[in-house]
Amino acid sequence: MSMLQFFIAVDVTVVNIALPSIGADYGVEGHALTWVVVGYTIVGGGLLMLGGRLGDLLGRRRTLLSGTTLFGAASLLAGLAPSFPVLVAARLLQGAGEAVALPAAMATIVLLFPEGPRRSRALSVWAAVASCGLVLGFALSGIITAHMGWRWIFLISVPFVLVVIVAALLLIPVDPPASRERARLDLPGSLLLTACPLLFVYAAVEAGEPGTSLWVSLAALAGATAAAAGFVRVESRSPNPLVPQAFFANRARVRANLTTMLLSGALSTSFLLFTFYLQDRLGIGPLGAGLAMLPLAVALIAASVLVPRLLGRWGARACVLTGLAAAAGAMTVIALVAVLGGGPAWLLPAMLLIAAGMGFGLVGLQYVAVSGTSAEDAGIASGVQRAADQLGGAGGVAVYLGIGFAPALHAGDPFLIAAALAIAGLAVGAVVVSRSPATTQPQPE
Repeated sequence: MSMLQFFIAVDVTVVNIALPSIGADYGVEGHALTWVVVGYTIVGGGLLMLGGRLGDLLGRRRTLLSGTTLFGAASLLAGLAPSFPVLVAARLLQGAGEAVALPAAMATIVLLFPEGPRRSRALSVWAAVASCGLVLGFALSGIITAHMGWRWIFLISVPFVLVVIVAALLLIPVDPPASRERARLDLPGSLLLTACPLLFVYAAVEAGEPGTSLWVSLAALAGATAAAAGFVRVESRSPNPLVPQAFFANRARVRANLTTMLLSGALSTSFLLFTFYLQDRLGIGPLGAGLAMLPLAVALIAASVLVPRLLGRWGARACVLTGLAAAAGAMTVIALVAVLGGGPAWLLPAMLLIAAGMGFGLVGLQYVAVSGTSAEDAGIASGVQRAADQLGGAGGVAVYLGIGFAPALHAGDPFLIAAALAIAGLAVGAVVVSRSPATTQPQPE
């Protein structure tokens, strides 16, 4: 499960440093390349709740194998894509494969480990693997692009996906037969949930591009609003909604998912700010920029060892607040380095703080988001949490960077503006978490 999580997480960030090479090969530049990054993330996040529901209704083993197979096939298509539209389509299919596979994988872990120290350790490993995959994606992108070509950033995951499929066939028990009556799915709700963030991000990205009509962005924003309203209406009337209304009765879970969106938005923004600063401001090449991110990966590994112990002692809320504060501190450092013009070493404190933010914040939020689940709703709880993570990340990148780096805005340093917006979002998350009761777990025996 962790191997699958790792390569899916890698694919979120591995294309960032390779984008110039991709654009040069296809003759594409500017905002069109953005879709290679956000298209994958949004489709994956938008369909994650459908994936979670599929796991609950059809069986987690079936769902895991189907999603993993789709992800592997899409990775192969992306690596062999003859044109830019085919590459974008392959990235969208990768996102769909992730949406089907990951909730089933996370639900399997949740059900295998009971609440308490064992589950916290399992989720810490899971979160650490995902975090390292996100960060190592930058380093791998630079190394692979420099020595093998950008197509191998997709092709390299194919053999490992085959290993996951074989291991799942051997190690995961066979699902019971699925009932046709139970297998009804809320497809309209899934489509609306995916269309809403796609239109929202399109509006945010296009608004900052010179020569783009303001009406185009406004129309996309109106479409996103209509899709969101339609989703609420469909869910309230559906006999088998993606997210049962009873799910939202758990306020701690709702607050955890909202805070996950805000924290993930800041963390995803920090990754691109690191990349932009190293390559655009300092002129470091892809390989050097990727290697400069390695301290962040090492710090994440250290955080994965420390966090499970503190989660048991402090409780989830204290860990989440620590993570939010660390992420805000990292954004402050990034803004100061950009304004003062420091070298790569100046970013080291920010990388350490981001590692703490991911380690403490996301693990604590994951623990709260899946607490109290059963075999009937573990998949949907996992899907909602993953959707909040990915959609929050994509939305944060679109809004914070879209506003901060918009060509029409020249009032201040773009790094400072993007960092300030991210800090504001983290402050809102801290307020939301502070209103929740402290969540603790049993001490290890």
